[in-house]
Amino acid sequence: MRAGRAAGLLLGYAADRLLADPRRGHPVAGFGRVAGVLERRMWRDERRTGVLYAGALVGGVVVLGVAAERTLPRTLGTAVATWAVLGGTSLDREAAAVSRLLAADRLPDARLQLTHLVGRDTRQLDEPEVVRATLESLAENTSDAVVAPLVWGAVAGVPGLVGYRAANTLDAMVGHRSARHERFGWAAARLDDLLNLPGSRLCAALATALGPDPRAAWRTWRRDAAGHPSPNAGPVEAAFAGALGIRLGGTNDYGGRVEHRAVMGEGPTPDRADLDRARVLARRVGAGAVLVAAAVARLGPRSR
Repeated sequence: MRAGRAAGLLLGYAADRLLADPRRGHPVAGFGRVAGVLERRMWRDERRTGVLYAGALVGGVVVLGVAAERTLPRTLGTAVATWAVLGGTSLDREAAAVSRLLAADRLPDARLQLTHLVGRDTRQLDEPEVVRATLESLAENTSDAVVAPLVWGAVAGVPGLVGYRAANTLDAMVGHRSARHERFGWAAARLDDLLNLPGSRLCAALATALGPDPRAAWRTWRRDAAGHPSPNAGPVEAAFAGALGIRLGGTNDYGGRVEHRAVMGEGPTPDRADLDRARVLARRVGAGAVLVAAAVARLGPRSR
């Protein structure tokens, strides 16, 4: 059973690299629609209701994952679930699209393309800021959409894969700070922070080990990560900044809500070439993560 889980993670990762996300009938999109309907019915401006909301949705998905793991062959079930929850190839394609538009001097189109990756206001960004935003999203989402789900798949199989993706999706939907979700989304945001803790550290470690400058990546991670408002995005973005010899962080405008984030790294503001280098590093991190996850699954305690 341990070998089946490890093989499933490898096959699911390969399917994501070759096929990307399914264009129609994506289970994550279906979950999002259900979560949206339930949010409209359950919403109260209080944390307690938000705890019930997140617990019901994530718990229900975990129960379905347990049933799937008991019903399907271990390798097949893990492979399908891994493919469904990973988003590395789609992420890389979005970043590549921004890079191509900038190379063609189509800045307005690049700003519009960037909205697929970030929640900040992109309408007034110049080219260096478009590159920075894309690179920061690429780094953070390599952790969220690739490394973290592989970690949970290694230690908890199909329930870990789908449960993690459910929690991460809820955080994207209601976990952000807004007048409506400040209290209601608190539980979803905190659950996502907790579940991303091991994956973000592994992602930062892999970016450090596999990047062009491991010493600078380690130094930047240790020195600058704590300045980021996210306990998980900080280590990843800092490690990418140090590894690539660039500077990330600064002022971000989220539709009128302005955040002044700490600067990470000692190099120049990233340019187009740095974005392409970051894509290469993100792919290396993903490959390293699936090998680590498969090893953990293969060597871990035997499933009953």
